[in-house]
Amino acid sequence: MVHPALSSGRVAVITGAATGIGLATAQRFRSFGMKLALADNDAVELDAVVRELGSSGTRSHVIGVPTDVSRMHDLERLREDAWTKLGPVSVLMNNAGTGLGGGPWERYDEWKRVLDVNLWGVINGVHAFLPRMLEHGLEGLVINTGSKQGITCPPGNTPYNVSKAGVKVLSEAVQHQLRNTPGCRLSAHLLVPGWTDTAINRKASRDRAQLAGDVKAPLAPAAPRAAGAWTAEQVVDYLLLGLEKGDFYILCPDNDVSAALDHKRIAWAAGDLIEGRPPLSRWHSDYAAAFKKFSEN
Repeated sequence: MVHPALSSGRVAVITGAATGIGLATAQRFRSFGMKLALADNDAVELDAVVRELGSSGTRSHVIGVPTDVSRMHDLERLREDAWTKLGPVSVLMNNAGTGLGGGPWERYDEWKRVLDVNLWGVINGVHAFLPRMLEHGLEGLVINTGSKQGITCPPGNTPYNVSKAGVKVLSEAVQHQLRNTPGCRLSAHLLVPGWTDTAINRKASRDRAQLAGDVKAPLAPAAPRAAGAWTAEQVVDYLLLGLEKGDFYILCPDNDVSAALDHKRIAWAAGDLIEGRPPLSRWHSDYAAAFKKFSEN
């Protein structure tokens, strides 16, 4: 057993559950016999997932709740539906996200939407669910989906980087407080996927290509899956491995980037501050040779 919370009859809530990592997680949790409260802002896709995962004899074990995670009221409604229809929640996975953004002073509306979903969606989930989960005292998990872009912050999509950096800081604070709460049987974990084949990433690739060209032209088809990307199912495999080991930071590699290279990139980013280099020096031509040497040692 990976964790007592991931067992038959326990209740999991997953946001962003209609596609990608959220869907793959829902499928895996359902295979454990868990009850699921699935949330997504696409009601049609969500309904299809609920029908897929709720077999004829267990339809009452899987519910779908159309949810905009940027709205606290929606998260509170999700909480009430989960507790009323399925029982006390043992697992909360704050996974919903959106990918398109812009530069530091570009596309203000996208800034707001990305932060509302990626960061406030997690904040709302934590506020809506954690007090009641603590009150019930069950062994449980809080899993927040972050991103390597919230750690190394590559240029090109500043709103997304800011949102995921916030998720990292929030998740660290949640786990610190849980660990120091007497009698607490909950733990928090930060899932940090690598390059993953998801609908969000394909749409972001398509939209970035569109923005680089004629914005009045029809949108190009979504990009095909890249060979270097992991599947969502591989990310879930790695998530379960990390939970079994009790890891807080579940930092996923992919087919192009090894764990060792990830560690080098993270260490270099921290070194900007420690050694007084310019921010984001990894992407500056003056430091290209130094980073190459550092990453290869």
